[in-house]
Amino acid sequence: MTRRLLLSYLTLSALVLLCLELPLGYVYSRAERERATNAAHQEAESVADYASLSLAYDGSGELAARVVTCANRIGGQVLVVNAAGGLIATSHPLAADEQAALANRPEIAEALRGGSGADVHTTSIGGVSWLSVAVPVKHGRTLQGAVRLAVPTEAIASDVHRVWLGLALGGLGVLVAVATVAFALARWIGRPIRELERAAQTLASGSLATPASVTTGPPEVRVLAATFNRTAALLEQLLASQSAFAGEASHQLKTPLAALRLRLDNLEADVPPHLRGNLTAAMTETERLARMVEGLLALARMEEKALTPEPVDLDLAVEERVAAWSGLFEQYGVRLVAVGNPVGTALAVPGAVEQILDNLLSNALRVAPRGSAVTVGRRLRTTGAELHVADQGPGMTAEQRRRAFDRFWRAPDSPKGGTGLGLALVQRLTLAGGGEALLLPAPGGGLKAVIRLQSVLPRRTAGFPGIPHPRRRAPVGAGAGAGTSAGRGTGVTAGAGAGGGRGRRGRQGAP
Repeated sequence: MTRRLLLSYLTLSALVLLCLELPLGYVYSRAERERATNAAHQEAESVADYASLSLAYDGSGELAARVVTCANRIGGQVLVVNAAGGLIATSHPLAADEQAALANRPEIAEALRGGSGADVHTTSIGGVSWLSVAVPVKHGRTLQGAVRLAVPTEAIASDVHRVWLGLALGGLGVLVAVATVAFALARWIGRPIRELERAAQTLASGSLATPASVTTGPPEVRVLAATFNRTAALLEQLLASQSAFAGEASHQLKTPLAALRLRLDNLEADVPPHLRGNLTAAMTETERLARMVEGLLALARMEEKALTPEPVDLDLAVEERVAAWSGLFEQYGVRLVAVGNPVGTALAVPGAVEQILDNLLSNALRVAPRGSAVTVGRRLRTTGAELHVADQGPGMTAEQRRRAFDRFWRAPDSPKGGTGLGLALVQRLTLAGGGEALLLPAPGGGLKAVIRLQSVLPRRTAGFPGIPHPRRRAPVGAGAGAGTSAGRGTGVTAGAGAGGGRGRRGRQGAP
């Protein structure tokens, strides 16, 4: 806004200056030309009067001296011709062909025809512009000849250029002064808008403690600030209600679910063998409901506030998660392999990389055949770093890969126990850090999940000054009892919904 106001003021000032200075410059140039023409005309008339008397009384010698004196005084050239165009006196030598052509000069020819006044011509000789004036020489009514007077216009042009330069410098000075005053004025006018912008940025960062001022600025801006404050207060109330609901629901739902699971466990000894299948199905659905609750709460907690990406050591995160999951993969006869060169740091939400890897590894474990391998890769790109988790399972079709990130979506032939929230949480954690999550076919069959993150300046891989070490950082959205538990055989984080080690066969993408 400040730039636009400043540009508007300067444009208006420049137009005003052009409308004033251009006519002034042209008027001065014309006045200078007219002044020089009048002065030359008066000198020519003076020489013509003297020549009339000299020719009438045979004073050609005195006329020649007068012509030279006049030429020296004006810094130009003066010559006198008779009625036939022959040269009588000149202040500068002329060649024979020039003398023969004097009668053909337009200004001299006009004067020899007895034209009244002066015939003015501007010619260029030797690269110098000359102003020529010719007047007739008369004694009574008898035409005796003509006087031609030429003066260089360099002095006139120099004066005109000097005036134009002065006008340009004066206009530039005015524009500088206008720019200084206009900048201060634009800053003053835009101050309420900048305060409103700062309040909006504060609101976008998740803090609503500083409302916009409603006492400064024009009425329209004050009304806008008041409306913004009301909107911010309503948003704060809604976020507080959502946060309170998430906390209360987390506490209220976990207790009855845990009690239900305990009661089902206690009933196992008293259930007849032919009803054991129903009991197992009930316990499986109870676990699935618990994971779904944790996933929903994790997504709600992540979306209720703005998350700020920070530099994260990707190599350290990959090493930690591979080490944590290796034991569980061995139990199911699947190899977990880390490949690729170190990629350094990238921007991500604190704790997000660990949780993303946990969800992807859990999904890969569910579909990887015994004896196959799951690969965790790293690769540097021009815009950042890339992590990928590839399995050798049945893979997914293009349509399934397109819908896999939708909440609660599960592949048609996926095993029971999933919630359909794991990949949705992966995508939102990646987008919160300014990255991109993709599902691609893996070479040789299976599925490859690709996570692309933005790069930052290289730092030490052991940690970052002022940033908590990844080992001490809690995963985003992790709730009570929903942390990574690879050692217990569940292999899921909050919202992963991978179904632990149960039902590992089936299509991927239905966590």
